[in-house]
Amino acid sequence: AMEEGLRFAIREGGRTVGAGVVTKIIA
Repeated sequence: AMEEGLRFAIREGGRTVGAGVVTKIIA
């Protein structure tokens, strides 16, 4: 889950930081 969230954030770019954090919490 941690790796997936980090990858997703890098893929989006600007809104990845927020999405990555949310994904980490949900995961």
